[in-house]
Formats: sequence, C-alpha cells, structure tokens
Amino acid sequence: MADNYLADYAESGLYMMQGRLTTPENGRFQSFPRKQWRKEILSAASVGLRGIEWIYDAYGEGENPLETPAGREELKTLLAENHVSVVSICADYFMDYPFLRCTEAERAARLERLSWLIGICPELGVKRIVLPFVDASSIRSSVEQDQVVACLEQILPVAVQDNVELHLETDLAPAAFRDLLRQINHPVVKVNYDSGNSSSLGYAPEVEFDAYGPWVGSVHIKDRVLGGKTVPLGQGDADFTALREALVKASYRGDIVLQVARGAPGDELNWMREVVAAASAWLRGGSL
Repeated sequence: MADNYLADYAESGLYMMQGRLTTPENGRFQSFPRKQWRKEILSAASVGLRGIEWIYDAYGEGENPLETPAGREELKTLLAENHVSVVSICADYFMDYPFLRCTEAERAARLERLSWLIGICPELGVKRIVLPFVDASSIRSSVEQDQVVACLEQILPVAVQDNVELHLETDLAPAAFRDLLRQINHPVVKVNYDSGNSSSLGYAPEVEFDAYGPWVGSVHIKDRVLGGKTVPLGQGDADFTALREALVKASYRGDIVLQVARGAPGDELNWMREVVAAASAWLRGGSL
C-alpha cells in the first residue's frame, strides 16, 4: 500500500535540496554551495537525511564537482564514506539559460549542455534530472510549448540510452500540464510535483493529481503563501493533508525531497533536524 510506502520512506530518511545545511552564499536562497558542498555531505546523515538532490546551475560553474572527472571521483568517494546518496540533479542552469526566448544557436548549445549532464549521470548513479520551466523559464504560449516538446524529443534518445528520467517542474495549470505530458508521450518524462509552487499558484493537490497523477515521479516539499514566498512548513497555504491523500491514492513510489524555507543563519543543522522530524511525522500520517 502507498500508505505503508510513505511511512517506510520516513523511516529510511528523506532527501534534501542542496544548500540547506549551510549558510546562503552571496545572499542566494538556492544555489550550488561553491564553498561548502563538502561540508553538507559530512553533515547530511547527522540530521536524518539519506541523500541530497544536487544542484547544477550557472552560479556554481567552475566549482561544481560534476564538471570534471576528478571532481566526480571526489564526490563519489565523499558520498560513499558518509553513507549519503545523490539520485537526482536539479538543473537550475536551465532557469539561468532557458530553452525558450533564445536564438536557435543558444538553444542548440543548451541542449548540448543537457546532453552532457545526462551523460555523466550513470557514472554517479543519478536516476533523474529535474528540468525547471518556472519563473524565467516558464512556458507562456502554445508556440513555446511546441518548442519545449521539440527540445525534449531531440534529447530523449540520450536519456533513454543512459537510463535517466527527465522530471518537469512547471507552473502550468493542471489540465495544461496534462496536455503537455500527453503531447510528449514518453515514459522517461515525468512530473516533479512541488507543493510550494502549487500552493503559491492556488492549485489544489486533488485537482493536480486527478489531471496528471500517474506521471508524478518525484516530489519537492515546501510551503508558500498564495501568490507569495516560501515560508516554514505549516505556515503557508500548502494543503499537506490533501497532498498525502493524493499520494496514497496515486500509489506514489518516488522520492521526497525537502526544498524548505531556510532557518536562522548559523543554525542550519538544528533547523533541518526539526524539518526532517516534522516531514517524517507527516509521511507517517500526522499533520504539518
């Protein structure tokens, strides 16, 4: 039963979006922690996490270990020594450099970058890449939707070859997102469901899962107020009771990644312990 799956998942430990265990760099809410990524790996298990969703973005260029064979070897060694895993990459690079509203030459270069990113995943044991189509990379028209589909169709053979799923995070309304998924119509393309984005946009979990529940392959947990910013879990408009019911109804079997609000600078470890405990209790059937 999915209910048992969620409870068992809580016992095994959740994943965390990278950067939440260290102080923000240059005032950034979410970015690759150029100076502190090693420290996070050392700390993750101590707060009850099983792993990290790694960030690949423009800010991290030149320091991200994903970029070089030597860096990837160091990363794999640190993960193994600390019993922490990375099974997903959040490709925020494509928010800085979206596939939309760019020249054909720029789009081709960005697709080549995505192809490379997919290609290093098997070396690291990474099973999925989250592709954001929100904010600067939002899909704003039917023409842009067709462009996204064309980009994905071009890259899908690479994803299939390397056994990497592409999880789309969008701000599309439920029915429109379902239409996009039907247009793509490929088993390696799935949904990254973000509870905070949905609460900010006013989308109800039961409506979203009725529209595209079978496609949901990963979940980001955070809370946001309607039309507003990220806040601590339980202080925004995310309907976590309805979300858990929707996950159970959909027989969800994917990962749970905490992409939560930050605590006080310098108190990241204690804050994350509290967040992990609260989210784990919710997965077992409690409230948030």
